[in-house]
Amino acid sequence: MAVLKVKFTKTKRDKLAQILWILNWVSVVSGIILFSLGLFLKIEIKKRNEVMAKGDINSVPNMLISVGVIACIINFLGGKICYDCSDANKFSRWKLVMLPYIVCTFCFTFCILVGALMCYTMRNELEESLYLGLRDAIKFYKDTDIPGRCFLKKTVDMLQIGFQCCGNNGFRDWFEIQWVSARYLNMASKEVLDRLKSNVDGKFLVDGVPFSCCNPSSPRPCIQYQLTNNSAHYNYDFLTEELNIWVKGCREALLDYYTAIMRSIGIAALLIWLFELSVLIGVRYLQTAMKNVLLLGDLEGESDGWLLENSLVETAKYNINIIKNLGKANQISTVSGMNDPNIDVQNTNCGKTNVPTKSLPAA
Repeated sequence: MAVLKVKFTKTKRDKLAQILWILNWVSVVSGIILFSLGLFLKIEIKKRNEVMAKGDINSVPNMLISVGVIACIINFLGGKICYDCSDANKFSRWKLVMLPYIVCTFCFTFCILVGALMCYTMRNELEESLYLGLRDAIKFYKDTDIPGRCFLKKTVDMLQIGFQCCGNNGFRDWFEIQWVSARYLNMASKEVLDRLKSNVDGKFLVDGVPFSCCNPSSPRPCIQYQLTNNSAHYNYDFLTEELNIWVKGCREALLDYYTAIMRSIGIAALLIWLFELSVLIGVRYLQTAMKNVLLLGDLEGESDGWLLENSLVETAKYNINIIKNLGKANQISTVSGMNDPNIDVQNTNCGKTNVPTKSLPAA
């Protein structure tokens, strides 16, 4: 029994073809939207690739860009097919193409769904990439004289100012690395030498942060150094002075920023997937209705359209049997009790010269 069978008159078939023609052009626009969203996400990631470790974080934007391009091509072809389906004579040349087109489009809509779900599963990879990238960027913050790293100080400062954050996980990350370049340290100062000697690795570590960590909303001048020393500053308690510097880590700030973008893109991709799926269902009804019209021979009469010709279980069994029999087409079946015809085959010695000839019968 056919699944979701619907009866179509000629007027309904023509209206369905016209509506699907319009919807396919709308789908072309949705493909452009998918392409644009993927390109936007790729650009946003590339803007801050200096603070991101190399990984698979570009898989989502690349997926959306590819799906958007394919959507434009497939829906453009679908619009042409649906436009021709209003005429039974023109439909004849698309009759053999429509079913493979529907199958390919169904697989394509599944790719849109995968792309939408990837937007929600990308958070872990992005978090790890940001953690490793920010760790290295902060580590090389002081290397303003080394080629390839001289831009990192500006990048980190602009990042902390723009996203109102400090450090990787928080401002205390700056306490664990030497972020002041050696060229700006007075080696004749006893305080500097004592700090260098007190550290096993010979690093100049201070409980201070770069200026870009300062919060301009603070009612007092920014305190960058001796942040944990209450006696070094008048009327100061580092446990309560949360407005003096940014307390949120840049990894968390960037992760929230990209998560919001990907959540919006994921919702848009899901809506486009639902729209593409509805258009595909309409194309399937149109294909089956036009096919039945040609079988009946009455181009002006009524015809049935459906999603599946048989029930879902029967269709699944039929397709599974096809898959199982794919590898059996070239196999040689043997009957029980008989040898393989390719084994023990007697060869005729055609090169033998002294073959006995039959004697001719006497007259």
